[in-house]
Amino acid sequence: MSKQASPAITLSNRDFDRLDALLDTPQWQHNATAQALRAELDRAQVLAPDKIPGNLVTMNSTVTCVEELGGKEHTLTLCYPAEADAAKGRISVLAPVGAALLGLTVGQTIDWKTPDGQPLRLRVTAVTFQPEAAGQLHR
Repeated sequence: MSKQASPAITLSNRDFDRLDALLDTPQWQHNATAQALRAELDRAQVLAPDKIPGNLVTMNSTVTCVEELGGKEHTLTLCYPAEADAAKGRISVLAPVGAALLGLTVGQTIDWKTPDGQPLRLRVTAVTFQPEAAGQLHR
């Protein structure tokens, strides 16, 4: 997982607190993606949910991304590991692409490798649902 030049990451205090607690659990202590996500949390700007812009990828956001090389479009919902279901487009924040998407805004890109090692560059083209902008609490 990599973010080009590590773009600024902004999180709501709700997302930060829940992710911080998740990463403190023993099952994620030695996971490489969890360690990378921890580094992102450590440098994140943390805001109150009502200060989060509507074009920012937060937990439980639904986003549209396009593969920059092939042009294929994906609709993904960023979720916690227990709610992940790739067949339904529900991507765990602890999957490399999920951790990379967190905190991005429309127009930003991420580079990552598929499970079979193929490099991809995804560009966020829309945040079609975001709990903070919709005034909804996380489960």
